[in-house]
Amino acid sequence: MKEAHIPVLLHEVIENLAPKKNKNFVDATCGFGGHAEAILKEIGPRGVLIGIDQDNEALESSRQKLSDFKNRFRAYEGNFSEIDIATRDLKIDGGILADLGISSYQVDEASRGFSFAKEGPLDMRMDMSQELTAQMVVNGYPVEKLTKILRNFADERFASRIVERIDIARTKKPIKTTTELAEIVWDSIPKRYRQKGINPATRTFQALRIEVNNELGHLKEFLPKATSLLEPGARIAVITFHSREDKIVANYFKEQAHPCKCPPDFPECVCGLLPKLQIVNRKSIQATEKEMYENPRSRSARLRVAEKI
Repeated sequence: MKEAHIPVLLHEVIENLAPKKNKNFVDATCGFGGHAEAILKEIGPRGVLIGIDQDNEALESSRQKLSDFKNRFRAYEGNFSEIDIATRDLKIDGGILADLGISSYQVDEASRGFSFAKEGPLDMRMDMSQELTAQMVVNGYPVEKLTKILRNFADERFASRIVERIDIARTKKPIKTTTELAEIVWDSIPKRYRQKGINPATRTFQALRIEVNNELGHLKEFLPKATSLLEPGARIAVITFHSREDKIVANYFKEQAHPCKCPPDFPECVCGLLPKLQIVNRKSIQATEKEMYENPRSRSARLRVAEKI
């Protein structure tokens, strides 16, 4: 389990987050500890890293992986939007990282229900203690709401067709497994639009996962908290894996870098809104061709970095 997840954009994260000796960091989505380990090696004997994750199995694996760092690694079980609680007693003068991807282990573990490639229960919960599951969404949400989720969270052009077939199927019996849902989606997509090498269920499963775990809501809550926690000169780095996430991060960084609301013809600012962040990279950073080949999940990864003013 420890080696199941390959950290994406590892070199780029270290280069742009620029960890300094004896500074304190947060890996807000610690997972299996790949990024955290690299940061801990950089920050020296007095630097502390807090690792946050809502997946207990992943966090326990990180504890084992990073046991050599003793009390320099502190684990916090919870959502990354709880960063203010997790870091209550520590000054974050180094930086904050959030990798918003799902781990290979979670995808490959059929019992978690994230993948259409293996039969398992329609679950998709990151936090296994929460009540809402993908099965409850698929079988319980009204047609209009389910259609909106597929459109907004995955840009699914055939959302109406897919949900129509889901609605027909669930009136006969509940849709309980990943393979049942994947088959319904497959049958909903016209043959000429089934891209070679990409299962048409990919977008539907992505949208459901985002809804089940309220991923976009937590991201919107996390960003201002993380900004307020950072000391001046420290950086925040966020890795996203789909356009909705990336747009939220890009827009937030832009708003914090250029907050002034005064009309452009005003000779000077009178609104009093001062920038809190400075954008480090104008464009998002993507994986190299070599990394994409060695780790296909890195293909959709986008890294954005900003520095606290």
